[in-house]
Amino acid sequence: MRAPHEAPTDDNPGAEADAPRIPARAVTPKHAASVILWRQGKAGPEVLMGLRHARHRFMPNVLVFPGGRVDRADHRAKALSELPGFTRACLQRQAPPSLARALGIAAARELHEETGLVLGRMEGRTLLPDLASLDYLCRAVTPPRLPRRFNARFLIAPAEASHGVLRGSGELEELRFFSFEEAFRHKIATITARVLAEFRSWLAMRPEERLARELICFRGQDTRLPER
Repeated sequence: MRAPHEAPTDDNPGAEADAPRIPARAVTPKHAASVILWRQGKAGPEVLMGLRHARHRFMPNVLVFPGGRVDRADHRAKALSELPGFTRACLQRQAPPSLARALGIAAARELHEETGLVLGRMEGRTLLPDLASLDYLCRAVTPPRLPRRFNARFLIAPAEASHGVLRGSGELEELRFFSFEEAFRHKIATITARVLAEFRSWLAMRPEERLARELICFRGQDTRLPER
């Protein structure tokens, strides 16, 4: 089910063509990252998702992946391991090395903050992300006509790379692993549906096909372009 009035958020960088408040000048997109944490369920692959809280101004009760904006601290954060070469190269197609790494840090941090799961190791209250567990999927950019814009990267990690107790922070509700069929029965943003379709295709590929595939960038909801 498509989410009504799809205003862009850091975990939904698309948006409807008729979204309100067209700015006089294009707003610079904020960098964001999401993790598609997945596992093999009894009936097939499942992905970790949650419903945006009913109190959210934008897109309440819409099913999304854990994710959010890159913070300044993400550029300085330590990590348990570094990005795999292919993942790093994919991110660096449209980001300098420091930002590429910060995107991986942000993805793991947001996963921990929103779900309680640890992709890496905790040292006291500090997360040391295991960036080596991240694969690259795709990128999505909010159209320039909209007042809230995001340049979001979608990364992939296997559920077995994480540990901890699944518990929400209050930002996401009904936080659990969904099959593709379950996810599509919920209210879901168009861009999220498109990213899920990309992920489904990625799962069907052999390892060598994943390395040779064309990288994709979504511009808004409907424009699927090869990454430059």
